[in-house]
Parts: sequence; structure tokens; C-alpha cells
Amino acid sequence: MDNRFYECQARHAGYSLVAGIDEAGRGPLAGPVVAAAVILPEHSVLEGVTDSKRMSEKAREQAFPLIETEAIDISLSVVGSKEIDRINILQATRKAMRQAVLTLDPQPDYLLIDGTQSVDLPIHQRCITKGDRLSLSISAASVLAKVYRDSIMRSYHALYPQYGFSSNKGYGTSRHIEALVRYGPCRIHRLSFRRVLT
Repeated sequence: MDNRFYECQARHAGYSLVAGIDEAGRGPLAGPVVAAAVILPEHSVLEGVTDSKRMSEKAREQAFPLIETEAIDISLSVVGSKEIDRINILQATRKAMRQAVLTLDPQPDYLLIDGTQSVDLPIHQRCITKGDRLSLSISAASVLAKVYRDSIMRSYHALYPQYGFSSNKGYGTSRHIEALVRYGPCRIHRLSFRRVLT
């Protein structure tokens, strides 16, 4: 299936500004969740851009400026670990997605969202399971969110090198768990996540 199929469907239904939405960082034990929103022109191609998890780190970082250049607009939103603990990761993810959409200029009239959770906005939207593989605009959003979050986690590594954030990006690797046992959590750990306090 063409990776612009869902965008074309929306445009054929009369919508003109279609935004792809995705997030990075729902599963880690530390760090923020980051959402990205991207409005691409109708005939965008973006060769090699797909689900960020299927791309190498180098390919993602090379794609980031290409997406920025190609897009009508992009937006990134960050919700930190304290807020994740306060409202839970699902609501934090939805909050980040909502903020990302609200800061797009121009505002989209249709949203394509990776997964099953809608965004709390009065904009027509469609949730797509595995959307980061099926929709070019969602793929682009997945790359932006992943690259941006990885850069945040590398900066945290400089502050807390004992946890290995530059390599694990906050995910629960064996080294990360061992560091938690030895040092306890730091200020960016998600204390509401069961594995952080075991």
C-alpha cells in the first residue's frame, strides 16, 4: 500500500492540512515522553522514511533535517517524568500529542494518529494501528519524536552517567536495572513505573 494512502483519503474527503502524529518514550523507566506533529505537502516523498524503529540511528538523524525542510510545519512537545507520574503515561502521551498539534501553524484540519488513542481536540482524526509504517506523515512524526527524545536522553547521560542513558535511552536494560538497584532512582526516573522501585 502507498504510504500516502491515508493522506490521500483525507484530501479526497475535502481536508487540506493533514497532520501525522506520533510519540516516542512511552515504555522507558526514565525521561520524558515526546510527541511530534508533522504537516507534509501533498506530493511529499521522503525516501527511506518509515517507522523510526525500523531505521538506523544514523538514518533517523539524516532524515530529521530533510523532514524539517520538506514539511509545511512541524511541532514537538515534551512531557517530563514528574508529570508522567502525576497523570500516568497514557494521559501524558495524549497531553504531549495535543500540545504538539496546538503549536502547529497553520492548524491542521485532519489528524492521522499512530495507535488507538485519539487526541482531545475538535479536529477530525483517524487512529491507525501501525500507522508509523503505513502513513508517511506519521512515519515522519515518529522520526522527529525519536531523534529529539534521544538527544534529550544523551544530555541526561552527562548528568547521570551511571545509568547509561546515552545507550539505553531510559529503557529497562539489564545495565539500567543494575544501576537502579545500586544507586536508586534519579530525578528523571518515573517513580510510578513498577520496575523503578524494585
